[in-house]
Order: sequence, then structure tokens, then C-alpha cells
Amino acid sequence: MTLYVNLAELLGTRIEQGFYRPGDRLPSVRALSVEHGVSLSTVQQAYRVLEDSGLAMPKPKSGYFVPVSRALPELPAIGRPAQRPVDISQWDQVLELIRAVPRKDVVQLGRGMPDITTPTMKPLLRGLARISRRQDMPGLYYDNIYGTLELREQIARLMLDSGCQLSASDLVVTTGCHEALSTSIRAICEPGDIVAVDSPSFHGAMQTLKGLGMKALEIPTDPLTGISLDALELALEQWPIKAIQLTPNCNNPLGYIMPEPRKRALLNLAQRFDVAIIEDDVYGELSYTYPRPRTIKSFDEDGRVLLCSSFSKTLAPGLRIGWVAPGRYLERVLHMKYISTGSTAPQPQIAIAEFLKAGHFEPHLRRMRSQYQRNRDAMIDWVTRYFPAGTRASRPQGSFMLWVELPDGFDTLKLNRALHDQGVQIAVGSIFSASGKYRNCLRMNYAAKPTPQIEEAVRKVGAAAIRLLAETDSCTD
Repeated sequence: MTLYVNLAELLGTRIEQGFYRPGDRLPSVRALSVEHGVSLSTVQQAYRVLEDSGLAMPKPKSGYFVPVSRALPELPAIGRPAQRPVDISQWDQVLELIRAVPRKDVVQLGRGMPDITTPTMKPLLRGLARISRRQDMPGLYYDNIYGTLELREQIARLMLDSGCQLSASDLVVTTGCHEALSTSIRAICEPGDIVAVDSPSFHGAMQTLKGLGMKALEIPTDPLTGISLDALELALEQWPIKAIQLTPNCNNPLGYIMPEPRKRALLNLAQRFDVAIIEDDVYGELSYTYPRPRTIKSFDEDGRVLLCSSFSKTLAPGLRIGWVAPGRYLERVLHMKYISTGSTAPQPQIAIAEFLKAGHFEPHLRRMRSQYQRNRDAMIDWVTRYFPAGTRASRPQGSFMLWVELPDGFDTLKLNRALHDQGVQIAVGSIFSASGKYRNCLRMNYAAKPTPQIEEAVRKVGAAAIRLLAETDSCTD
């Protein structure tokens, strides 16, 4: 990636995180040139990129400023510490989200679906078609329980960018990241065990805990820096926690990237209390900054981190190809995979391996990162424009999910029902909590390129929220 794009992304992240507020003067071209060791023209190109995205505004003879008009909503509040581990609920609400059939007359803002319409996907589609026509029919045979060697070799190379030194023998291909997470949980925990989770947290991992008869202990999470290490340490001292499950890079649903020092500190805590870490990195490749953030696994020296990921968010969920690097738990993970799905379908593995080997993946990622970052800015602007006063929103540093917090007491379950007849669906906040917290929150997807139809859908969400708030206020008067 070119130097000016790197610099523009760095400055853009600082603006989004509030280091530079609306109206603030940004560093001079000369100061940035000296600080980053780049030419003046490189800095000027970076500022032009920020101008195009609406993050910087030039003033003659004065320099560059953060536009005053770019008033961002406040960040979501940090949740209160959990009093005790709880049995997971909310299955009915999760089922309502995942059983929705895609329809052209419904704008689906709730599902974790990437944009699969990009032209950079075409080499993969051609590869799938080519493999299906081969006379030796490689996609129709049983595969090795580990997954195809070619794909595991490509994944090992891919993970170098995250700081991981892995070989093909360290990896197990799974049927999506969901199976990677579930086999990891079953490899470590038994019914009745306690798992510490970031809060809000991915509903799929929590429903796995529910299905296996385990309890979740929700740990408060900062919308910029991630899981509270103080609260986690206190929980580890008080409860017999078996594992820590979290998404530190481009978190779902908050979008933050946990800073490296905090990742190291979390690993130190896990070592001190001798617990495993199940790290979900399914969105890590979609960080808006380059190089992509390091994983906790990259600091792991004793094999206690199980790194889970997939191509569901970077390419397409229908491929159903994920992987896990289970460290010391390899044999247990293999056994859990064998008794659940056995080997994973070979055809998409072969096609993805060819796609990676031919060098198509990195250009695809660059395109998607740039698109998702632009889309995020548009979605935040729409939320600011159409949602009730006092609405809070996350500042995603990657991926394509926005977490929105409405006033206390608001019910997004009622909101989702009100939107049903208007052709819009959202993800209600309560499914991201083991105990049903965050009922006043929702998650929206901004992967697709902005269209008048999507803007109108967001406007409908905001208008319905304003109407429901007014009805609530009138009932309490």
C-alpha cells in the first residue's frame, strides 16, 4: 500500500477516535513530513484523501482542519460489571434474525453479510466453475480431516501479516468460523463450566455455550480499547473460569481494535490464571489501517490461544470455509470436528487456495477495506441525521458493523417489529448479551454500497425510533 494511503488512514483513525475534534487544526504538512519521514508531496496527497472522505478541510494560509460540521455521535456507554455467570438466553431472538429469507423487498441491515457483488470476486467464481468441470472430480471426494494441504499452506502464509508463525500442520480447516469456535469451546470446556466473554459479544459463540450447557460471564468492554482487563482480573480471581472468548480485532459488534499492549496484558492474565483464550479473528483482515492488527495468538508461546477465523466475512459466507489454529489443544479439536461434521467440503477449499495462490486476495481486501470505511462514514452520518437526539454510535476501525445505542429504556424488539411491515430488519442488541442486556441497542450492516434504498431504510429505522420514543414519553406523562 502506498505511503500516502497509510498516512491518510492513520490520521483518519485519529480523527474518528476523537484525538482531533471538530474544528481542531490538524498537524502541518511540514510537521507530518518530519514525523513520518516522508516527502511533503506524500503528506499533501494524504490530506487530499482525507478531503475526499470529508475528514479534513483546507483553509487558505492556515492549514487543514477537522470540519466543524462533522459532529459525531457520542460513543456507546461501557456496560456494568456482571455480578455472576449466567445461563445464556435470547435464542428465540437469534432465530428470528438467522431464519430470515433474503428478499428483494426487505433491506436486511441485521445480518453479518459482506458485499459479494464486487468484481474482485470473479476469479473465485471462475475457479469454482473450473473445478466442477474437472474429470477427476476433486471436489466430490472425502477430504483429510485437517483440510486440503494447499489451503492450509496458503492460510499459514496469510497469517504472517497478523504476526503468527504457523505451519500447515498447525491448522485445521473447518466449516466456517462458527465450527472453529464451537470445536474450540468443546475441546476445552464441559457442561457447567464458565467462559468469560466480552460484552456485547458475538451471539453465535454465546449460543454455542448455551447449547453445550455452559455459563457466560460478561466482562465490560470499552468501545475503543476492548475488554476491561481490571474487570477480567477480578472475575478470574472470583470464579473458576475455564476460557476467555473474545473478538479483539474489528470486534463484532463494536468494531474496535484492541491495542497491542492490552493484548499482551490479557495473555499475561491468561497465563497467570492458566486459562485458554479462544480468539475470534474473522474480521481481522478488514481493518481499515495497514498492516492489519496483530492477533493475541501472535504473542502466544505456550499454545493456550486457539485462533479462529474464516473467509465468510472477507469473501462470502456461503463458501463455509474457516480454520482454527488450536495450539496445545490440536488433538481435542480434531476429535470434536470429527464427531460434528467430519471433513470439510473440498471444492471451495481448492478454489480459495487457487484464489490466494494467484494473488487475487490482497487486491480484493484493499478494495473492500476502502469501500467499508467509506460506507461507515455514510452510515454514521445517516444515524446522526435521522436518529433521535442523544443516540450514540460506535467508531468501527474495521469490518462493516455499526453498534447504535438509543436512550435507556428504549426497546429495539418493539422497533424491529415496527419495521417489519416497512421492509427493514435490524439486529436487536439483546442477542449480543448472555443475560439480555443492551435492549436499547441495535446493530446495522453497512457492507453494501450506499444507495437511496439503503439510506431510506436507515431513515425508516430512525423515524420509527423517534415515534416509539414519543409514544413512551406520552405514556409516562
